[in-house]
Amino acid sequence: MADPSLSTPFLTHNQTISDDSEKSHLVLTISENPNSENPQIDNENPFEFMGVDGFCVPSSTSADPFRNHTLKIDGVYEWVKILICIPIAVIRLVIFGLTLLVGYAATLIALQGWKDRNSPMPRWRCNLMWVTRLCSRCILFSFGYHWIKRKGRPAPREIAPIIVSNHVSYIDPIFYFYELFPTIVASDSHDSMPFVGTIIRAMQVIYVNRFSPSSRKNAVNEIKRKASCNRFPRVLLFPEGTTTNGRFLLSFQMGAFISNHPIQPVVVRYPHVHFDQSWGNISLGRLMFRMFTQFHNFMEVEYLPVVRPMQSQKESASLFAERTAHAMASALNVVQTSYTYGDMLLLMKAVELKQENPSRFMVELEHINSSFRVSTMEALEFLEKFISMNPDSSGSVKIEDFLRVLRLKPCSLSEKIFAFVDIEKMGRVSFKQFLLASYHIKKQPLFQRACEFSFAKCSDGIHDHISNISKEEFGDAIRLAISDVNDSDIKELFNMFDMDGDGRIRKHEFLCCLRKNPLLIALFSPLLQDEFTHTSNGFLEDMV
Repeated sequence: MADPSLSTPFLTHNQTISDDSEKSHLVLTISENPNSENPQIDNENPFEFMGVDGFCVPSSTSADPFRNHTLKIDGVYEWVKILICIPIAVIRLVIFGLTLLVGYAATLIALQGWKDRNSPMPRWRCNLMWVTRLCSRCILFSFGYHWIKRKGRPAPREIAPIIVSNHVSYIDPIFYFYELFPTIVASDSHDSMPFVGTIIRAMQVIYVNRFSPSSRKNAVNEIKRKASCNRFPRVLLFPEGTTTNGRFLLSFQMGAFISNHPIQPVVVRYPHVHFDQSWGNISLGRLMFRMFTQFHNFMEVEYLPVVRPMQSQKESASLFAERTAHAMASALNVVQTSYTYGDMLLLMKAVELKQENPSRFMVELEHINSSFRVSTMEALEFLEKFISMNPDSSGSVKIEDFLRVLRLKPCSLSEKIFAFVDIEKMGRVSFKQFLLASYHIKKQPLFQRACEFSFAKCSDGIHDHISNISKEEFGDAIRLAISDVNDSDIKELFNMFDMDGDGRIRKHEFLCCLRKNPLLIALFSPLLQDEFTHTSNGFLEDMV
C-alpha cells in the first residue's frame, strides 16, 4: 500500500468492505464550531435558536403599473387646448349632469317594487334600463368618447357566460354597462356611492368584501350560480381588482376562474399622446377635468377568442387564469407583473404618509405570497411602522432609525438584528427586506411557541388568565440579552409591550406585540436557548 498522505482517500472505490460494516454503527456528523474564526460561517444570526436560516428577497422590478404619465400639464399645445376647451367643458359637464339624472330616475323606476333581487330581472324592467344604458352612452360622449373603436364581437352568453377585462379607467364599466348590461362583481363599498350604487344594483351586482374570506367565498358561489343560469346577464369581472395605467397586467384574482365556465377575455386600450386617461395615481377630479378639456378621447375595445377550461386535464383555477392572462397580455403587448391590489394599497398608504417616492414601497405581493401568506392588512401595518423609521428618498432606512422605532439601544444584539434584515450588507434596509424578514420570523413553526414560552419565563403568574409581567421582571429578562441596558431603555421597550398602559404586560399584549414586531423575539433568546436546541449547533448522532 502506498504511504498515506493528506491527499490519500480514507476509502478507495475498489477497497473491499468488511462484513462488520453491515452492523449498526454510529455516524457522527460534525458541524463547525460556531466560535470559529472561519469567515464562511455565519455566527451573526440572532434567531438561530429557533432554527431560522437566512432569507432571500426576490429581485424587484422598476415597473410602476399605477403611474399616470401625464400628471402635469406640459407643453404650450396642451395649455392652449385646455383654454380653448374650457367653454366646451362647461357644456359637456351640463350634458353629463342631465344624462346622469335621467338615467338615475329611469333606474329608480325600473327597481320600484322589485322584491326578489336573487332572481333574474324581469324583461320589462330590463327594457326600461335601456334608458339608463343610452344615458351612459351620452355620458361617454360628454367625456369626449365620440366614437369607440371595436374589434371582434361579444360571444353569445350561452357560449361564454363570463367576461374578464383589464381595468384602466372608470370609463371601462360605463362602456360595458352600455354595451352588455352585465352583472358585475364589485366592492361592497360601491353600494353607498351616490347614483352609482343605485345603478349597479340594477345590474344585480355581486358584492364582495375582499378582506373577508366568507364574503369572497359567497361571491364565488354567486358567480357560479349566475353564470350557470342563462336567464341572468353575463358576469363581468376585472380580475386585476383595481385600475392600472394599461401598460402592465396585475396578477389575477381567482374568482372568475374557480367557476370553471368558458371565459371571453376583453382588452381595453386608451391610445394617447398628450393625456394619459388611466386612473392611477391621479385624483378623480383632476382626471375628469382633463377628459372634459380634450377635443377627443380615444378608446379601443377588443373582444378576444373564448378561453375554455381544459376539462380532460382537470385544470386548476390558477392555470386557467394564467392562460387567460397570457392571451390578454399578448393582445395588449404588455407583461403581467406580480403586483396586486394590495400593492396599490401600499402605494396609496405611502402617498398618504407623504413619501417622496411612494412606488418604492410596493413589493409585488403575489410573488411574496408564493413563499409567505402575507395579508394585505398586515403588510399595511408593517408599512406604517417602516415609514415611521423615516426612510430616505430611495425608500431605505439606516440602523439608527431602525433601532429607534423598535426601541432598541445600539448594541451587539441589535446590530445583529439589523444585519439579519440587511441581507445585501449595504448599511440600510428597504421595506421589502423589512417585510420579508419579519414574516420569515413570524411564519417559523416555533415562533408561536417561542413567544408563549418567553412570556411564561418572564411572568410571575401560573395560570394564563392571571399571569403578567412587571417592569422589574421585564427588565431582568432584557438584561440577559443586553447586559448594559439602562432603566430608560427598558422603560421604552416595556411601554411598547404594555399596550393599555396599566404598568403590567398581560399575555395577550405580549403576544400581540411580538406578532407586530417579530424581530423582537431575539431579545428573549437567552430564556429560550435550553428550550430550543437544534442540531445545527453541535453534533448529530444517528444509528444507521
